[in-house]
Amino acid sequence: MKRITLSILAVAAAVCVVLAFGACSGSESDTIKIGGLYPLSGPVAVYGVEAKNGVELAIEEINTAGGIDGKMVSLIAEDDEGNPEKTVNAYKKLTAKDGVKMIIGSLTSGCTQAITSLAQAQKVVVVAPAATMASITDAGDYIFRVCFIDPFQGTVGAKFSAENLGKKRAAVLYDVGNDYSVGLYENFKIAFEAAGGTMVAEESYNTGDKDFNAQLTKIKNADPDVVYLPDYYSTVALIARQLRAQGITVPIVGADGWGGITENAGDEVLNGFYSDHYAADSTDAKVIEFVSKYKTKYSATPTAFAALGYDAMYVIKDAIVAAGTTDIAKVRDAINATSGSYVTGNLTFDAKRNPTKSAVMLEIVKKDGALTPVYKATVNP
Repeated sequence: MKRITLSILAVAAAVCVVLAFGACSGSESDTIKIGGLYPLSGPVAVYGVEAKNGVELAIEEINTAGGIDGKMVSLIAEDDEGNPEKTVNAYKKLTAKDGVKMIIGSLTSGCTQAITSLAQAQKVVVVAPAATMASITDAGDYIFRVCFIDPFQGTVGAKFSAENLGKKRAAVLYDVGNDYSVGLYENFKIAFEAAGGTMVAEESYNTGDKDFNAQLTKIKNADPDVVYLPDYYSTVALIARQLRAQGITVPIVGADGWGGITENAGDEVLNGFYSDHYAADSTDAKVIEFVSKYKTKYSATPTAFAALGYDAMYVIKDAIVAAGTTDIAKVRDAINATSGSYVTGNLTFDAKRNPTKSAVMLEIVKKDGALTPVYKATVNP
């Protein structure tokens, strides 16, 4: 009797386990998990917060419309603080603990580069919103980005300086320890000289420096008619303040790392221009709708990082729909075959999974008493 009772209990327990597992796995199958890696704190937190906002807005829209093939999308976001070592740790948590197979992030090139080989080896799709360093996608066919790359962006800044602004004598001040900054500088120089311009000063500094007066004195003595500052907004704001204090009044030109500078600088960045992935004041219907929804949700005008995060999520969504499955190899192939119109432009991927798209140049102006980036020009590939 005792043995029979124990057998019945064992069978009952086994049934409970099976039922529990079935309920659990059924719940999991109704959710598509997306990992997010962002600098939500630290020196470039503006990028991460904006990108995360854009991804969340896209997910909210997708879920409100019924999800992806009836499955709800869930974002599991991690803060990497803009630190490559912390990016790796966050990636391992997302993949090992959370079981994520698709990741949006990270934002800076160094942080994204830190996880690409891991992701490729483990067959995890990574869609980088804003990592512009050319080598990011070299790790393999699971690595994508929705932003243009540094060689193009450096060329855009040079073409704009030479052709739109009509400048002939350029100076550059760049971070020798930052691949992003170095890549932009190198490609700016090539394109500016190809356009008939002359590089009259090429000065550098180290990551974390706060005093740039020695380099700026040399730049002032070289008498440039434009200064290229390829770095992130926090550093550019410091440089611009010291540059103007030295009486250098010529235009300053930069790249997408300037995104967020209008909230972190003063009038010293007026007569400033930078390349970016979209213009919030565009008359394109997709941009107008996105900006309106973002302002309603976050009470702010979205920067390019928000638009790129939004587009990254929709690229993944469209790929899953096209593949008809969340099988990661099929999703990867569907992303690679993407051809469509998004907030940051018409997007297709080349052989290295980099998007073919235009860049815009924004000018920083004073509008209703506040610094505002406005559309200035479009530069094509």
